[in-house]
Amino acid sequence: MKSIASAPAKIILFGEHFVVHGTKAILAAINKRVTVTTTVTETRTLTGTLKINSQLGTFEIPMYDDPKQANFLSVENYDLGLSMIKSEFRPFVYLVGKMLDDARSRTSVPLNFQYGGLEITIDSDIPIGVGLGSSSACCVAAAASISELFKKLSSEKILNLSIEAEKTIFPDTSGADCTVCTYGGMIEYPSIEKIGNTFDLNLLIANSMIPHSTKRSVEKVSKFKENNEERFSQLCDLENGLIGEVNLALKNKDLTTLGLKMSENQKYLEEIQVSNDTLRGMISSLKEISLGTKITGAGDGGCIIALVKDENMDKVPALLPKDKECFSAKIDTKGVEGKREK
Repeated sequence: MKSIASAPAKIILFGEHFVVHGTKAILAAINKRVTVTTTVTETRTLTGTLKINSQLGTFEIPMYDDPKQANFLSVENYDLGLSMIKSEFRPFVYLVGKMLDDARSRTSVPLNFQYGGLEITIDSDIPIGVGLGSSSACCVAAAASISELFKKLSSEKILNLSIEAEKTIFPDTSGADCTVCTYGGMIEYPSIEKIGNTFDLNLLIANSMIPHSTKRSVEKVSKFKENNEERFSQLCDLENGLIGEVNLALKNKDLTTLGLKMSENQKYLEEIQVSNDTLRGMISSLKEISLGTKITGAGDGGCIIALVKDENMDKVPALLPKDKECFSAKIDTKGVEGKREK
């Protein structure tokens, strides 16, 4: 028996960094996805085995430290258990532990007699570590895939589980990325209001190939705020006003205004110092074919996004430096999807 679930990547269209300080933000799911397959393995042992396969490597751990009670390692000794596991595997261990613990509370039969073990395989076409929500999408898809073997959950419960799983890697996560990866489409955060009219946006994602640190960028913005309190407050007000105009542009299918607002948002990001020469150069090189271009995510590296008319997409490779990666993207309206197979 196995279950398969997938979830989309995400971009931040408007509001990154400012949302941490109380403004609104608009996020969108895009059509790059991660698929998580969870399989019940045939071999039955007293301790069972949880095996995780991903492009980052393979990890194995015994499923039970007490076969008679079916106590899963990460549940029985949570802090120690997860701290000893590489961060990229922690969410999966956490989710299996939560599901087993919940199932054990609902049955008197030791679970190790029901399940020989579990094998989790992650297949992703989302670039890692560039601000496109790879970890969030993995947590959402894994929460859906793993839970399907035990108890079918609502989208809301999958979201809550995925946020807790992501906290094993990023303790301060807001949950915004997991939210849009769960529900798909475009959302306004923190109200989690779904924006119905996303129409057919042609988005270009271009990777600077510079590793970025969300923590370092957030600290940089906090320092800017500390040294420029009045101006930062003005920028937050401007961001909220801009997002109101964006919602109107989306409602009216006004691509020109939407693009102008992306470029306006980029000016705010420049001012709070999360851009650099490479990102500025990429944005400038796309100016002649894009309606608007900006950083998406933490900045200081990672990706930029551009709103580009379909007929101009084939011009992009000649404009960007050859060492940069890029791809076109559409809004993914499906969100998380899953099924169980025998």
